[in-house]
Amino acid sequence: MLEIHHFTYGWFTPVLAAVMSVLGCFIGLRCAVRHRRSARGGGAWLAGAAIAIGGTGVWVMHFVAMLGFSIQGAVIRYDVPLTALSAVVSVLVVGAGLYLVRGGRPGVEALLAAGTLTGLGVCAMHYLGMYAMNTHAHLSYRLWPVAASVVIAVVASTVALWFTSWVDDLGVTVGAAVVMGVAVNGMHYTGMSAVHAHADYRVPTPPRGSEAFHMLGPVLGISAVVTIMVLVGVCLSELGDTRDSARPPVAEPPRDPAERADA
Repeated sequence: MLEIHHFTYGWFTPVLAAVMSVLGCFIGLRCAVRHRRSARGGGAWLAGAAIAIGGTGVWVMHFVAMLGFSIQGAVIRYDVPLTALSAVVSVLVVGAGLYLVRGGRPGVEALLAAGTLTGLGVCAMHYLGMYAMNTHAHLSYRLWPVAASVVIAVVASTVALWFTSWVDDLGVTVGAAVVMGVAVNGMHYTGMSAVHAHADYRVPTPPRGSEAFHMLGPVLGISAVVTIMVLVGVCLSELGDTRDSARPPVAEPPRDPAERADA
């Protein structure tokens, strides 16, 4: 059995992954608030929430955390198309869950159905990302940590969708984003704890695919641009609401005495 390291670069990767996860969940929650409040353009806010939570909050967190994953004596490469597909899966399943509870204040059955669908989709993203990893080692998985990661993903997704349907206050949103970020990270590292690696000399040398750091630049660059765009949109919308609420009500002009007499 080969030795596995999850924190090859110390605390840098888990801390960065946690920050990205909390930031993505926070932006997604605010997008969900804007969706509930908007009479028009709600679909755009829903899409923004799916991209922020599914893309930055879940998938980017997973990829950044995987930078710290290494196997002693083995080279690791990533299949780029499969890695990109895992990102699409993450955004789509989160979007599907948000769509199912889009009306706000969903019932228990609808919330559980949406949370289960989203949680299983997040697990599919995680293990598809693992399948995209090519290495000299043969990987196997212990059953109970995999099962635990699925349970965590379903529970976390259900709680996240509840937050998107009920949370409005900015301070509460920050706390909710932290809870969601911790849950996403917990799901990832629980699933990663299931991995065992054994030497496999049948794998070509070197394995096919791209190095993790070669993908890091484009991934973080694209995610940063998209995240900033969504964040700016949320901030501008929140600022507009603040100005509208601070604006004094317009007084109606006094009616003409002749009009009052006619009335």
